[in-house]
Amino acid sequence: MAGGESSFLMRIMQNSTPHTDLPWLVVSDAGGHIFEIPGLEMAGMRLRERRLPEAAELIPLPFGSALFQLPGRRPVGYDRSRKRFVVLEEHEGQKIFAVGAFIAPAHTQTLLAAYESTPGAEPLPLFAYSAAGWRDERFFTAGVRVDADIRQDPAYFNARLIEQQAALLLKRYPGNRLIGHLVENCVRRYGCPAAQNLALGRWEAPIPTSPSCNARCVGCISKQPEGCVPETQTRITFVPTPEEIAEYTVPHLDHAPRPVVSFGQGCEGEPLIQGDLLEQAIQLIRSRTASGVINLNTNASRPEVIDRLCQAGLDSLRISLNSARPEPYRAYYRPAGYDWPEVVESMRIARRRGRWISLNYFIFPGFTDDPEEMAALISLVKNHHIDYIQMRNLNIDPEWYGQALGLEAAAPRAIGILAWMEQVKAAAPWIRFGYFNPPREDWGAGR
Repeated sequence: MAGGESSFLMRIMQNSTPHTDLPWLVVSDAGGHIFEIPGLEMAGMRLRERRLPEAAELIPLPFGSALFQLPGRRPVGYDRSRKRFVVLEEHEGQKIFAVGAFIAPAHTQTLLAAYESTPGAEPLPLFAYSAAGWRDERFFTAGVRVDADIRQDPAYFNARLIEQQAALLLKRYPGNRLIGHLVENCVRRYGCPAAQNLALGRWEAPIPTSPSCNARCVGCISKQPEGCVPETQTRITFVPTPEEIAEYTVPHLDHAPRPVVSFGQGCEGEPLIQGDLLEQAIQLIRSRTASGVINLNTNASRPEVIDRLCQAGLDSLRISLNSARPEPYRAYYRPAGYDWPEVVESMRIARRRGRWISLNYFIFPGFTDDPEEMAALISLVKNHHIDYIQMRNLNIDPEWYGQALGLEAAAPRAIGILAWMEQVKAAAPWIRFGYFNPPREDWGAGR
């Protein structure tokens, strides 16, 4: 099985009863020093419901992950002797804060970090905060590896080699503004793994094109209202030409292993706004090479443009969703000039055109695995024969997200992310789970 399916199935078949030897709770002091609290076990949350990790979802913190202090949040642990959750404010006379894990790519969180906010706490920056603990001289988190692909594993990135190859890219394509943006901003400023892989000549390469967007996502990582949380990266400030796009993507498709090139990146708005450009660029690329996959990451807001791009030679598209239901979708995306029916129509067109369809489905424990949301997703997958679900962590303050969607404080009906995977797979046996846009070699049978 490709895309980590075998590993996830093995995890689901493991014992899912609460672990009897859970890691200790980890906290942070005011100086950012992280340490464990012996005697209190780590806890997590689904929405605001406190939970203990189950055996199948407890994994060593993957290499390349980060731990964050959560300002204004009191840590919550579990006291097994008293059989109750405990909220802490101090430890040995010093103020302490909750800690969340930002898990490395290819992994999906199954429990949110457990905490209690203090009055007036500022919103957290745009990252995903997973439950974390300490046992046997290492950190643990509640999560699962959903994709076996190593394309963004930190162990496979050499900073010196990346800089050498990025400098060569600038020399190879002098005057190409898109290459300049990808090197100066994406590689050097933000350390974007997709741009780094372009520099290294391998796997999936990015094609940002659109400075603007027709959605106003609550957790947009590239544009936030002034005075709100800071963006994690800034948007491209120009629109490239078809030649600038084709100049570097054609060699990448011809020579990179398992090649994919993708419109729609974190450093831009919605690429469909530049529909004419995308159509011309795809036609130009395909006039020069038939290799690899041309992919579009999109909000699927313009079905008529999707149709034109499919006819021009687009191979696959990844449609971003926080929910398979119209109301929660609208509450998060806040679409301008389009609505849920356009998104669904784009899926219908892509299926009619025989394209590979992925959902970039933002995972949020307690909401994603709610039975009503799960039923809506299964219906969407079945109706449009979706090929693939990319299980991306939603980078947002959990309480902010709950407020934006009007979610209840507790999640008593949620079944857990691993059980959710199992039930979606049972209802749609062809569906596959992953994290990245798969190359053509991994599309496999059953399409």
